[in-house]
Amino acid sequence: MDRAIEARDLTFSYGNGNIILKELTFEIKKGSFISIIGPNGSGKSTLLKNLSAELSPEAGVVLLENQDIFKIKKKNLARNLAVVPQDTGVDFAFSVMETVLMGRMPHQKRFQGDSEKDLEIARWAMELSNVWHLKDRLINELSGGERQRVIVARALTQEPKVLLLDEPTSHLDLQHQLDLLELMDNLNRTKGLTVIAVLHDLNFAAQFSEKIVLLNKGKIVAYGDPSEVLTSENIREIYHVEVAVSTNEITGKLNIIPLSKEKNRKTKTEEIKIHLLCGGGSGVFLMEQLQMYGCQISCGVLNVGDSDWRKAKEIGADVSEEAPFAPISEEALKVNLELIQKAELIIVLPVPFGEGNLANLRQVFDAQRNHNKRVIIVEQGDFDKRDFTGGQADKIIDQMFHHGAVRVNSIKDVLDMI
Repeated sequence: MDRAIEARDLTFSYGNGNIILKELTFEIKKGSFISIIGPNGSGKSTLLKNLSAELSPEAGVVLLENQDIFKIKKKNLARNLAVVPQDTGVDFAFSVMETVLMGRMPHQKRFQGDSEKDLEIARWAMELSNVWHLKDRLINELSGGERQRVIVARALTQEPKVLLLDEPTSHLDLQHQLDLLELMDNLNRTKGLTVIAVLHDLNFAAQFSEKIVLLNKGKIVAYGDPSEVLTSENIREIYHVEVAVSTNEITGKLNIIPLSKEKNRKTKTEEIKIHLLCGGGSGVFLMEQLQMYGCQISCGVLNVGDSDWRKAKEIGADVSEEAPFAPISEEALKVNLELIQKAELIIVLPVPFGEGNLANLRQVFDAQRNHNKRVIIVEQGDFDKRDFTGGQADKIIDQMFHHGAVRVNSIKDVLDMI
């Protein structure tokens, strides 16, 4: 049995007829790191409270290692599952050490004092959470971020198999947000701790999660790998904001970048067919912008694995492609020509031209000269150092300007024009 938690047809309402969770069914395997995301009011915190038995569902069941969570004795439940709530306020003036040691109570017999083992585990958890230096302070005198880390230490002191965290980074500065999530990630990988966290930051969710649950209006919209859930389409539909989703070249994880919303431009550019002559990442940002505004995009010829090729595949653009380090084949040129012929506008990005990709430029010039295709040439950065063909590329570009190609200095100028 490799399931840590399972929910079957989970339905919950607060008794006012407003159903918060609607027939949710999913499984979370042992030793996984799961993020729950979604807009405000989607039911994230309510779901976490149902998974921890703080709230009882109206219908359905929650299983912890195949046992009905509401039939497990509270003390046994606390040995296996710990919670870091969103509200970490404390009404009583306990010291930090006393607060953390409360996490040992499920492991102690009645009237048993704190043992050496209890103290060792508490210190271990406090050092991991970076609050050992606060051990003698009163918890109600701490800042919100310090108090949050103390509650995390208390939860770890329970030695749970499953840890639920409700917006654990909300009171923390950036450094401590990263420290906390890296700690959870480390315990997940080295100790097999199952981590289930409600997160607002989509980039953190992408960076640390094995799987992501996307909630909206009490229903699971998507549940799977970050790349399956954090798509620009899902985020647009659920969060009502346009984003660029790309792969970080350093971490290999997804980056989600919010984009400005200019609805009037989308109306203006919607359905325009644009072909890009790009490569080496020169077209990534432009592709993201054009996709946001509803354009139909094609690219070519691009080497398989090139960053522009990956972005084009990611957004579903048509691409003429060729194997890396191989000369452009007749088949790839044929496909590229078909894409160029379908386009209403061709944009030449500031890419270096050598013998390997000079045919791309020739095809664009032929389409401009023989079929009156509109061409924009972006002269950004070291554009004057683009020609590695002994002057052939510069000569073609000069001819394109002579035939009416428009010269611009930046991607912003391109977007303003179209």
